[in-house]
Amino acid sequence: MLSHSINALYCGVVSQCYNMQSAINKQAVLTPLYLSFTGLAGDECADKTHHGGLERALHQYPAEHYVYWREIYGNTINWQAPGMGENISTFGMTEQSVCLGDQYQWGDAIIEVSQPRSPCFKLNKRWGIERFSEKMQENHRCGWLYRVVTPGIVSVNDPLILIKRVNNPMTVDEVCKVFFGDPLNQKGLEKLSQQQTLSASWQNKVAARLTNKVVESWQFRLQGK
Repeated sequence: MLSHSINALYCGVVSQCYNMQSAINKQAVLTPLYLSFTGLAGDECADKTHHGGLERALHQYPAEHYVYWREIYGNTINWQAPGMGENISTFGMTEQSVCLGDQYQWGDAIIEVSQPRSPCFKLNKRWGIERFSEKMQENHRCGWLYRVVTPGIVSVNDPLILIKRVNNPMTVDEVCKVFFGDPLNQKGLEKLSQQQTLSASWQNKVAARLTNKVVESWQFRLQGK
């Protein structure tokens, strides 16, 4: 079984930062925590309409992506975790290797990949870079979200152990290529619609695109307008 060490574990509380209310400024946690169906104990969410919930309980972001952002935007910005508001930071797990529906044993808990992270305008404010969220969406360096299958005690010292992978899986990158990169591709949408572990909110958007042949507006999510 594949096993991945966790580089760091983060939680945050809602505060006024970057001219917004957000819990994006997370702090490293070294002690064990209880992971419920809605997330880590002590981890807060400012906008419960668009973030958090049963299918977005945890956010994992590959630590190696910060090297990419430094190459794109330069060394004047402190590119390091948990700058994307991630709960879990790792090396060696990326959108190309992690699949939708992958289940991991993490301490006493079991978690399941539910969707890629949808970049939003709060990242633009966090980094002070206009259209940063759009750049993230275009290159699929989004990270991914989990639902909690079995709650339990977890810690930064507990590895993520892959215990289940669905048949005919789609990597997180493949999901992004369809959902963000080719959003009205009939075959791609049909394949996505068959992914039973895809979050309900994304399933609904896929179904609407197949029916209406129209992509939902991304303007508010990406630009806050």
